[in-house]
Amino acid sequence: MSFKSLIKPESDGNLEVPTKPFNLSKNILERFSLKGKVTVITGGAGAIGSAIAEGYAQAGGDVIILDHSHTDNGLCEKLIKDYGVRSKFYQIDVTNAEQVKEVVNKIDEEFGRLDVFVANAGIAWYTGSILNPDSTPENWRKVIDVNVNGVFYCAKYVGEIFKKQGSGSFIITASISAHINNVPNYQTCYNTSKAAVMHMAKGLAVEFAGFARVNSVSPGYTNTLLSEPIPKEQRAKWWGLTPMGREAETDEMVGSYLLLASDASSYITGSDIKVDGGYTSI
Repeated sequence: MSFKSLIKPESDGNLEVPTKPFNLSKNILERFSLKGKVTVITGGAGAIGSAIAEGYAQAGGDVIILDHSHTDNGLCEKLIKDYGVRSKFYQIDVTNAEQVKEVVNKIDEEFGRLDVFVANAGIAWYTGSILNPDSTPENWRKVIDVNVNGVFYCAKYVGEIFKKQGSGSFIITASISAHINNVPNYQTCYNTSKAAVMHMAKGLAVEFAGFARVNSVSPGYTNTLLSEPIPKEQRAKWWGLTPMGREAETDEMVGSYLLLASDASSYITGSDIKVDGGYTSI
């Protein structure tokens, strides 16, 4: 198998300064536009996913929602009506590699291209210490399968399309839990899964460098249904450890995802954006 390295040694005799191989608008606001781009979001019917979807539609992008649920709760219809973009929902199990491949190829065939893919689907860990009786190997495998393997399957088949068309942006939802150990709750499994996909983004950024960008976003504590089962007194400890003194609202996540999806981030790859109210700064 032949291998061509993207990294050139210092002794390379080609001293010509390389420049970007594509043209971008000089207007920075135009670079943030997603008009004409086809965007896909896994977990798109969830709290953060649906906020990203609406943000992408507001920026002019067509939006495809992928989710394990049976319905998008009218989200696609809303995006079409309110923003005049194309939108479609596909039910999908991201832990099923063949299903991921099939759906990704369907999107490519129907929409003609795929520009942005947000691997956002994920599940939480609620059973605490791994020594607790409910913290079974089966529960561990389920979290890893959704949060890690599901991202890999998406990256593999979306990456093939990006390589074919010569462009694309792949964005992974990681977490502040990839950077720190959460307190007072124990969630080693979840932290492990998010650290894995954050580093996966860095590895894929190098692998895809010739044709696509790969980055991750690490949300902090966010006011969603995933947090509702947590007792308020426990959540209050999070607020006390966050310099901004509160959890994020879902719409506050959208800016980072828009940046990474757009041409405004044409030189950003292999990066992670923490949206955590300062939590990881202390």
